[in-house]
Amino acid sequence: MLFTVILASSQEGLMGTAASVGETFGFNTWAFVAQVLSFSIVCAVLYKFAYHPILKLLEDRRQQIEFTYREAAAIKVQVADAERRANDIVVQASSGAHKIVEEAKAAAQQFQEKQIGQAKQDAEDLITKAREATKRDYDRMLAELKGEVARLVVETTAKVTGRILTPEDQRRLVEEANREIAA
Repeated sequence: MLFTVILASSQEGLMGTAASVGETFGFNTWAFVAQVLSFSIVCAVLYKFAYHPILKLLEDRRQQIEFTYREAAAIKVQVADAERRANDIVVQASSGAHKIVEEAKAAAQQFQEKQIGQAKQDAEDLITKAREATKRDYDRMLAELKGEVARLVVETTAKVTGRILTPEDQRRLVEEANREIAA
């Protein structure tokens, strides 16, 4: 019971101290609530119009890369099929006479090496082209993303501040947004 009384009196003392500190520094509860509400609205708008579209864009890019790798795997299967077919030719040729067998082995070996070399070259070319296309798309999308984020930052800042931004303000905001994206 005594502890409860001491605790209640110390809480009143703390509340009084907190109130006097707030008055000393000019703390305004309603202004604080309004600022928290404004910040929450800005966060929600940025999530809806900046963060969410970026995530969708990255997911689309991931799916496209995944599709490209599946195509590369299909080409590897075709290479294996070409090797299997080359081996089948060698087996069929071996059923003939010794001279035909030797000629068939030489021809099959050359054919196999040529097919494998060509298939490997084709696969490497396709993979290289896919990587280059992915890199170009990534660079293009990153440039688009930077432009869109910069536009959204300028637009959102103008709406939040309620004033028209000067070209210098806009340039500064765009540079800051681009630095953030690059990081």
